[in-house]
Amino acid sequence: MKLDALDTPAALIDISRMERNITRMQARMDALGVKFRPHVKTTKCLEVVRAQLAAGAKGITVSTLKEAEAFFSAGVTDILYAVSIAPSKLARAMALRRKGCDLKLVVDNVPAAWEVAKFGREQRASLEVWIEVDTDGHRSGMTPEQDALLEVGRILHEGGAKVGGVMTHAGSSYELHTPEALSALAEQERAGCVRAAQRLRDAGMPCEAVSVGSTPTALSAGTLDGVTEVRAGVYVFFDLVMHNVGVCSIDDIAMSVLATVIGHQPEKGWVILDAGWMAMSRDRGTSRQRHDFGYGLPCALDGAPLNDWVLSGANQEHGILSPAKPQSANGPQDINVTTRFPIGTKLRILPNHACATGAQFPEYHALSDDGETTVWSRFHGW
Repeated sequence: MKLDALDTPAALIDISRMERNITRMQARMDALGVKFRPHVKTTKCLEVVRAQLAAGAKGITVSTLKEAEAFFSAGVTDILYAVSIAPSKLARAMALRRKGCDLKLVVDNVPAAWEVAKFGREQRASLEVWIEVDTDGHRSGMTPEQDALLEVGRILHEGGAKVGGVMTHAGSSYELHTPEALSALAEQERAGCVRAAQRLRDAGMPCEAVSVGSTPTALSAGTLDGVTEVRAGVYVFFDLVMHNVGVCSIDDIAMSVLATVIGHQPEKGWVILDAGWMAMSRDRGTSRQRHDFGYGLPCALDGAPLNDWVLSGANQEHGILSPAKPQSANGPQDINVTTRFPIGTKLRILPNHACATGAQFPEYHALSDDGETTVWSRFHGW
C-alpha cells in the first residue's frame, strides 16, 4: 500500500534509515572488538531483529518473558532477560530453558538470588544468572564495590546456579548532550562493570560475560577493554531524545507516526490531528533537554521536517499542531492554518521516545524507497 493510502494514525518505519542505523552500530562494535547483543524491547518486531542478526549481532536482550518466548519460537536461542527476575516468573523461565533456549536471568539483590538458587535445587536444574551492576546511580543494580555483590555471587554459585556474568546500563547518558560528557560516562560504565567482574573472579566465582550498554555510551566509548559485549536498543530507530543527546541527526530517525489533519482553530493558530497521546505516548522526554519538541516534530509526507511547527499538545485522540514560535508581533493568528494544512493533509510526526511510541501500536508499516509499505507485526504484553 502507498503511504498516502494508509489509515491513520499509523506507525511507520523508514527501512533505509533503519538499515543504515543497524550498519553504523554493528560496524562500531566490530571496530571495538566486542560482541553486540541488541536490546529488542525498542521494536519487539521479528523483521527488525532478523536484520540486526543478519548484520552481525550475537544474541538479543529482552525486557519481558513474552519477548523471550516469541523470539525463541522464531529461532533465536541466545537471550538475556535483562530485568531482575521475580520469583513468580522462575517456572516460566525454566520452561524456556528446558525447551533449549539459552536464557540468561538477572538479579541485583540477595533475596532474589536466594529464590533463584532455591528454585534451581528444587527443579534439579541449573539456571544461568547475571548480576546487575549500578555504574551511574540511574536505576537498578549494586555498585561495583558493594559487599552485597560478592554475597549475591556466593549465594548463586554455592547454590548451584551459574554466575554467567555482570551487566550494567548507563541510563543517565540520556541526560547528557556533549561528546566529552558521553565519553566520560562510557568509560565510567566500562570501568565499573569490569571492576565488578574482577571482584567476583578474585573471590573464586566464574564471571565470563561483562555486558555494558546504552545507545549513547555505545556510540561514544573510546575503548571497551575488559568488556565482552554491548547492548543497545533505541539506536535502530533513534528518536528526538537521542537527537538532543547528540548521537543522531533528524535524518537518522527511522520511526514516525502518520497522522491526518482533521480540524483547525484558526484564532489560536492550531491544526488538529488524529494522533494524540494514544498514538505518540505521553513521553515528554525532550521537555528536560535543550530543545523541547513537545509531543513530536512534524514532517511532510516525504519526511522533510517542518521545523517551524511542533506537536505542542495531545489529548487521547487529538494532537495539537502549532507554530514553534510566534510568527510575528501579532502572534499565530497571522498564519492561515486552513490553507497551510487543509483538512485531510497527512503528516509524519517524529517521536520523543521510539520505544514508548512503538508500544502504542500492534504493527508497523515498513516504508521502502519506492513509497510502498509492508506490515510488520510487533509483540505486546508481558
